[in-house]
Amino acid sequence: MTITGKNIQGAFTAIVTPMQDGKIDEQGLIDLINFQIDNGIHGLVPCGTTGESATLGFDEHKRVIELTVQVVDGRVPVIAGTGANNTAEAIELTESAKASGADAVLSVVPYYNKPSQEGLYRHFEAIIETVDIPMVLYNVPGRTVTNMAPATVARLAKLPNVIGIKEACGCLNQISEVIRLCPDDFIILSGDDFTSMPTTLIGGKGVISVTSNVYPKAMSELMEAALAGNLTKANEIHYKLFPLMGTMFCYPSPAPAKKGLHLMGKIASPEVRLPMTGMDEGSLDKLITAMKAVGLI
Repeated sequence: MTITGKNIQGAFTAIVTPMQDGKIDEQGLIDLINFQIDNGIHGLVPCGTTGESATLGFDEHKRVIELTVQVVDGRVPVIAGTGANNTAEAIELTESAKASGADAVLSVVPYYNKPSQEGLYRHFEAIIETVDIPMVLYNVPGRTVTNMAPATVARLAKLPNVIGIKEACGCLNQISEVIRLCPDDFIILSGDDFTSMPTTLIGGKGVISVTSNVYPKAMSELMEAALAGNLTKANEIHYKLFPLMGTMFCYPSPAPAKKGLHLMGKIASPEVRLPMTGMDEGSLDKLITAMKAVGLI
């Protein structure tokens, strides 16, 4: 699939990685991918934060992307998570994703080691110079500690194959500055469900969503309404989903998304991998209440 601004827009699911007994549940992943596509999702992002990329082994990581591409079979774009805080590892994962046939990669700001803005630029530059595949940058300072400045994003946007950014800073001021500084064809995707509608209304192209794991149809409809400028419908869906969006993070993610899918019968187990743990009773009550409110269970 040729990646353009027209097919990288809408709701993309940061899909969970189903697990059972400490291993990847491949049939569960296959079923979940088909559930997503059958319910109108615009694209899939395997091996992101929600896919527990930080605790997947290298072989597991590569296999999840390979299997996702095979099952999707060109029906929607696949943006494979291939980021790392080690540039050489990020290159290896990106090379593997390209070999598997991913349409693009999602590459996160290096976490823990706190690079400078120049270090960020050189990290992504090195990946792009080594692997010829479209790249979506990923800024999520709440997890990486380092915030990629809009000026750095604009500098990277000049590189071949850097096509967009998943911006999860949660700040419309910063998102507006990124849109202002970058070329018109640079794709801005919200990295937070709660900012997905306003981000789209100020010039973004959609969202990479956690909530769409459990409710792909509604998140897709929200993005379609926002992209069409239908503010009345977009507002209606946004506020319908707003409590559910919050419960996806009422306990460390992706435990709520996995538990929600398990409650819906979409995956066999809500298992997460340490250091993540299953939901506590209070958080589970909140999740159940929010899911019942929108008719998911």
